[in-house]
Amino acid sequence: MANVLVELSNAMVAATEKAGASTVLVNARRRMSASGVVYAADLVLTADHVVEQEEGITVTLSDGSMLGAKLAGRDPGSDLALLRLERPAGKPAEIAPEPKIGQLVLALGRPSTEGIEASLGVVSAVGGPVRTPRGMLDRYIRTDTTPYPGFSGGPLVDSEGRVAGLNTSGFGYGAALTIPAGLAWSVAAQLEKNGSVQRGYLGIRSQSVEISAAAQKALKREQAAGLVIIGVENESPAEAGGMMVGDILVGIEAHPIQDHDELFARLAGDAVGKSIAVEILRGGKQETLKVKVGVRP
Repeated sequence: MANVLVELSNAMVAATEKAGASTVLVNARRRMSASGVVYAADLVLTADHVVEQEEGITVTLSDGSMLGAKLAGRDPGSDLALLRLERPAGKPAEIAPEPKIGQLVLALGRPSTEGIEASLGVVSAVGGPVRTPRGMLDRYIRTDTTPYPGFSGGPLVDSEGRVAGLNTSGFGYGAALTIPAGLAWSVAAQLEKNGSVQRGYLGIRSQSVEISAAAQKALKREQAAGLVIIGVENESPAEAGGMMVGDILVGIEAHPIQDHDELFARLAGDAVGKSIAVEILRGGKQETLKVKVGVRP
């Protein structure tokens, strides 16, 4: 009869070995080393808050070899930084689908040259967007794994050794959060291309407001709140698109907008530079405007 606990233990060991091969040690601050994940042959993704210096950065690979690295880009809003190695090295990590609540996961880190370290736990929450002291995080994963010193920048791994996200304690909540791999890799692609992440900008000032039953009828959907525009900047995307003070912003690209967090989330990433459909209520009637999203200063 098979011993389920032994099989589970062996699976966790195999997952650690697989993901550990693409988990590296990052030396980019004075006091403590951190961890990182091989994103591409010559690129390492890590937490932005652990990169306190842009010169003299070194990365130690799983085989013990040490390479010099330079900062390729950083995004404080998502607490991610991309490092370019002096030569190609290492196999890029394999990406997992977003984990489900209750799923077993491993938090891995390589905080020293002694080797990989691991902490077992379960996914306790998946959500977002969430406002952070460093910006806006579109999506997050929370687990009950232990964020040992030096684990920031290391991967959250599923039972098959695939990376489900990047762990960080840099948001100041007193506990680590995990940036989902899909989001982290999307940010990394922008950092590789531009060195920074462009976030969308309409040029409005707004505040939350309740939507009346009559207005909801005009919208043809139940939506309790929107954003009333109390200011439009001169020569802004909003002004060019015809938005006016008094309009109530209720949706972007058919997605309801009920608060500022949802607005920021819809203006992130590839929305910059594109003309988007902005739904408003004006005089109690629903209208759709085309607004070209600018780059947030």
